[in-house]
Amino acid sequence: MASLSSASVSLVRTPTHLPCFRSNHGKVQSLNRYSKTKTTHLSINSSLRMCSIAASDSPLSTSMYELSSKKVWIWTENSQVMTAAVERGWDTFIFSSQNQGLANEWSKIALIDPLFIKEGEIFDNAGERVATIFQVSTPSELKKLHPEAHHVGNVVIDLLDWQVIPAENIVAEFQGSKTTVFAVSKSPAEAQLFLEALEHGLGGVVLKVEDVKAVLDLKEYFNRRNEVHNRLSLTKATITQVHAVGMGDRVCVDLCSLMGPGEGLLVGSFARGLFLVHSECLESSYIASRPFRVNAGPVHAYVATPGGKTSYLSELKAGKEVMVVDQTGKMRTAIVGRVKIETRLLILVEAKYPRCYCFAADRCK
Repeated sequence: MASLSSASVSLVRTPTHLPCFRSNHGKVQSLNRYSKTKTTHLSINSSLRMCSIAASDSPLSTSMYELSSKKVWIWTENSQVMTAAVERGWDTFIFSSQNQGLANEWSKIALIDPLFIKEGEIFDNAGERVATIFQVSTPSELKKLHPEAHHVGNVVIDLLDWQVIPAENIVAEFQGSKTTVFAVSKSPAEAQLFLEALEHGLGGVVLKVEDVKAVLDLKEYFNRRNEVHNRLSLTKATITQVHAVGMGDRVCVDLCSLMGPGEGLLVGSFARGLFLVHSECLESSYIASRPFRVNAGPVHAYVATPGGKTSYLSELKAGKEVMVVDQTGKMRTAIVGRVKIETRLLILVEAKYPRCYCFAADRCK
């Protein structure tokens, strides 16, 4: 039995494939059926699909998660920020024209690509113009921005007032052009907004910070989003028994995203063996479809979260991210909008895999 002493357990402990499970049965059986016998096989399908984390060369089509082409420039005068950025693969730095000495000093420490701001333009070390900076604070200034107005490959936008709507307008205006649009971001949260605007996002961000944590948080965001390029390979496991265990506190998770057939959350009693619990996207004779909802399981169970980690269901709250997985193994992240904990009747599902047993207590409808 997995230890409950740790609130967050890595899903990837060894290089071997780690088991997760999804139920093949399409309906949840009535509690009365299971109360008659201690050991009962599911009549619809007595097997589970087991999945393991494995890299895939086939990224998801949703462009907001395709961050490999997004560019990050760092605007700072803090050497610790510079070091953290270089260690994470970001080597383009912006300096004021008066900071040539600082750029030269840092170039002796690490291989960096210094850029210099002068009179609203950005130049490289050879004096070639590489970008134009535009400060935008009014709708009229925003309307002046369009691809045909510039003869340089990069445009840096510094939004001084509103951000969400202007960012979406800029994405729509420059989509399909050869111009790469950056937005000056003073925090990882702002950078995320620009990288996800209208699902496509801008071409890059200029992170203007003096805090190392901002660099670490932005890199963590990239890692989480790129995680969805992985897939889970599915293998069969067999249900050995299903029986009632009485009343308990069950967690109902409502997401800020809609799920389709085959999608749900990875939930179970072991971080190394999780069931794919299906969402309520399918209608039944008794309830309407609620495609944003997963009746996940009891409060003690683990649920998969971004970064190869797990969280207790009891610890989920609005704003936290979880991993949504479908029956083919595709993964994406979703934000929790609401968590309800209610006392419900539970059943215990035991599944056998050639190398281990896994358990998942769940609610019976």
